[in-house]
Amino acid sequence: MSRVGRLPITIPDKVQVSIEDGRVTVRGPRGELSREVSPLMSVRQEGNVITVERENDSPQQRALHGLTRSLIANMVQGVSDGFTKTLEFHGVGYRVEKRGDNIVLSLGFSHPVEVSPPPGITFDAEGTSRVHVRGSDKEMVGQVAADIRALRPPEPYKGKGIRYAGEYVRRKAGKAGKAARG
Repeated sequence: MSRVGRLPITIPDKVQVSIEDGRVTVRGPRGELSREVSPLMSVRQEGNVITVERENDSPQQRALHGLTRSLIANMVQGVSDGFTKTLEFHGVGYRVEKRGDNIVLSLGFSHPVEVSPPPGITFDAEGTSRVHVRGSDKEMVGQVAADIRALRPPEPYKGKGIRYAGEYVRRKAGKAGKAARG
């Protein structure tokens, strides 16, 4: 039995879950999320607890068991609390500015880069060196944060670029040949 898959999902008071025809829909204070569930998995709701079960121990069903439970648990957490990814800007001239719903990034290019949030995502700029990507869909929050980071990923020599909060960038030594010549 999957250690993750067998864990029950507790539904908070302010969240409603409906399971119909292989589709799980979760409604809460931060919106509504819906997802198709594999026909190999059975999702049951008893009171305020959801359980995910599988028919047998085939490798495919074992893989889907924990995945399905995690996806549903993330939907429940997303509509009740939401998710946040924080990005930090390191380097001279690297900054972020909030303009309306969009953010404008200065990343050392010849032009500023404007990023507009997809539906369900909001940006919060903290000073000029941090931005918080918030939303109820964990997958979308992570993808938007990854897309912003991909504009200028951190480089290993000076450490400049966009990185996740708490991300460690392994630094490299630069050229050593010049000092040895003489």
